This record gives sequence, C-alpha cells and structure tokens, in this order.
Amino acid sequence: MGGREASAPKLPRAQRREQILAAATPIFARAGHAGTSLDDIADAAGISRMIIYRHFDSKADLYRAAMRRAADHLAGAVGDELTDTAVHALVNWASTEPAAFRLLFHQAAREPEFRQEIAELRAEMAEAVHRSVAEVITDPAWATWAAQLSLTVAIEGVMTWLDIGRPDPSEAALRIDRAVKAVLRSVHGH
Repeated sequence: MGGREASAPKLPRAQRREQILAAATPIFARAGHAGTSLDDIADAAGISRMIIYRHFDSKADLYRAAMRRAADHLAGAVGDELTDTAVHALVNWASTEPAAFRLLFHQAAREPEFRQEIAELRAEMAEAVHRSVAEVITDPAWATWAAQLSLTVAIEGVMTWLDIGRPDPSEAALRIDRAVKAVLRSVHGH
C-alpha cells in the first residue's frame, strides 16, 4: 500500500477526486456497490486505499459521489428540457460515458441503499418531460403516463443499444426517438 501511495503523483485535491471517481464509475457500473472493493478502485486509479479515504468517508460516500457526477454529466449533456434533440443527446452521452449511464439506470437502481436517489433522478427527468408534453396532452393523467413511459422507452432503448454493442449511434438515436414519439402520438391521437 505504501509503495503505491509513494509512486502516485501528487495531484491537486479536485483532480485526485475526479481521478478516483473516473476509476470508480466503471467498476461500480459493472459490479455494483456490494461487489466492488475499495482495493479494486485504488488499483484502477493507481493509488492506495488511504488516498481514497482522504477524499471519501466510505465506499457508500464514493458510490453516491459517482452517481452525482454521472447525473451532473447527464444534465450537462441532455439539459432539463425535452427538446427535439434530447434523445440524440442522451444517446451521445451514453456512447461517450456508457459506465455512467449503466451506473445510473441499471446498477444503482437495483441497489437498495441507492434506489431512492435514482428514483428521485428519474422523477426529475419525468417532470421535465411532463412539462413539455402537458402543453400538447391536456389530460393530466395521460400526460403523466406519456411522460413516464416515454422516459422509460428512451432509457431502456439506450440500455439495450449499449448491451448489443452500440451499433451506429446516429441510427440508434433516430430509432429510439421514433419509439418515444410513438408513445406521445399514441396519447395525443395522431
């Protein structure tokens, strides 16, 4: 342990924290909270466990920070409004940060300790979709249904696309976008 710490170059605190989060995200996305050890993350980051503890109080704290980082990157890429390019932005972000996407929408959603935080993220996303569809779908119940279902279609469409090897991101975005629009048309009646 001391050898790794001594050989790890000294980085400013924010850069080291980012390095740890970048190393932790794919490991957490693959193995989950319980299936990941801090040694796994330290090895991937080329640092000691002690350095991790200088930045995070616990593995759960690190996991939450990785989720927040992923959610911030998602928000930066997609925004908080349903636009004509939102699905394309979601696919592009998932293409560049597949581990972050999987962490948020697959792994953390299955973790009892973190499920509520992901439910809140999805609720915020559904609300953003709802604000856009409520202008067109005037029945509140159907607008809520359309917002939640179109979000689920988009997320599951992207997850499936990642699972099959990420073929042609532009074509994937078009197909997922058509599926989302089909949900909205089914409520709107067009």
